[in-house]
Amino acid sequence: MKRAKCIIDKDYVIAEVDPKLYGSFIEHLGRAIYSGIYEPSHPTADEQGFRQDVLQLVRELAVPIVRYPGGNFVSGYSWTDGIGPVAGRSRRLDYAWQSIEPNQVGIDEFADWCRKAGAAVMAAVNLGTGTPQDAGYMLEYCNHPAGTYWSDLRIKNGHSEPHNIKVWCLGNEMDGPWQTCALSAADYGKKARETAKIMKWVDPSIELVVCGSSGPHMATYPEWDRVVLEHTYEQADYISMHRYYENEGSIENFLASFADMNEFIKTVAATADYVKAKARSPKTMKISFDEWNVWYIKKQTRIPWTEAPAILEDRYSLLDALVFGGMLCTLLNHCDRVRMACLAQLVNVIAPIFTEKGGRVLKQATYYPFQQVSLYGRGTALKTLTEAEKFTTTLYGDVPSVQTAATYNGEDGSITVFALNCDMKEDTELVLDLRSFGSVTMREHRIMDGPDLFAQNTFAAQDTVAPRNGSIVAGRNKVTTILPKLSWNMFRFGR
Repeated sequence: MKRAKCIIDKDYVIAEVDPKLYGSFIEHLGRAIYSGIYEPSHPTADEQGFRQDVLQLVRELAVPIVRYPGGNFVSGYSWTDGIGPVAGRSRRLDYAWQSIEPNQVGIDEFADWCRKAGAAVMAAVNLGTGTPQDAGYMLEYCNHPAGTYWSDLRIKNGHSEPHNIKVWCLGNEMDGPWQTCALSAADYGKKARETAKIMKWVDPSIELVVCGSSGPHMATYPEWDRVVLEHTYEQADYISMHRYYENEGSIENFLASFADMNEFIKTVAATADYVKAKARSPKTMKISFDEWNVWYIKKQTRIPWTEAPAILEDRYSLLDALVFGGMLCTLLNHCDRVRMACLAQLVNVIAPIFTEKGGRVLKQATYYPFQQVSLYGRGTALKTLTEAEKFTTTLYGDVPSVQTAATYNGEDGSITVFALNCDMKEDTELVLDLRSFGSVTMREHRIMDGPDLFAQNTFAAQDTVAPRNGSIVAGRNKVTTILPKLSWNMFRFGR
């Protein structure tokens, strides 16, 4: 049996966890909205057409903020197509996903849905075909109380109170050649700066996210981030990061995705800090990791120009859930800089929640680690000092076989430890040293593992991949427990 040790000290503080670290994303893409969150003919649909079975699962995730309406979609989207009487709304071609957009859901409906889900809206403005003035008008429509053309139009459309949206993305992946009206770093930086000026004149209380590199695979990374921030450092509050991982044939490389994510975050933070020094700014740039997930990026057969096509509907396995948990640990371990993140996406499209049109709803394997960390990864994030054997990968070199993260809730004295065991052959004996907390005992150990790494939940067998209870180990401040091979674990301690 392998052995590992983890010391967790209440004085080794990373930062207070911003709840927005556990945000998500819903784009006008595939079935994310239509037959995802919105299906008026569904048996559970409420008076606005929202599926209440989906809403319930979203509430159980405690998602605090949801990014909308894109994504690639936003770079060709006119937000005014989605307001006013639904019956009179235009059907448009969506360039990003070669679909037909019926515009039955727009910013008013989505704001209503978020209120029902207990989440805030993170709105994105179009900086592809859109203009800085368009962005100002959208913000005025959403947040200005009354007495202007756009705010009064919102009232006329049935929303007397402002939506009060506090976080706004200045476009999406504008470095990508796949993006409608992609821009160079300098051109985007200038456009984003002028947009930011208008938007903060309209509502000084908002926070703005500028587009960072679409990923480390981009030839312009991280130069793009530097140039953009040199144009926008004083206007922006966050720089965005996007990163997806998939199993490309090596399970070892896939399990080590958390190590690559760790390096990506450190590089973007270092780039931002260089610009901070160059600008002589007292402000430290926050990071919004507003797209991350396991995504099997491959060409899919589709019929172009159809409404809500079933695209990007990955079905997740136990292996995917393990990798997913490792990435959650990395986000938590960098919560001093990554103050906000969005799992992309929430329903149907590369998502933890999957629906049948007109039928049932399913929790995918990735639902469970996301729920655990969202619910219990709150309070103060603590640096875990973990000693474990390493395993070799061809992409990332030698990587620790045990990835950990921990939080402390000062109100009730509870401690939560998350641990991913990447060892493919042996269980690992883990010593958890919590002596700085005084007398605490283990209250819960939840495990995700199984004999089949590629097992998935289906509508016929919905609990094939789900957490199980582990053994509660005795001990007041130091316990020795077992991490099964290839497992995701959550430990809860209390007084």
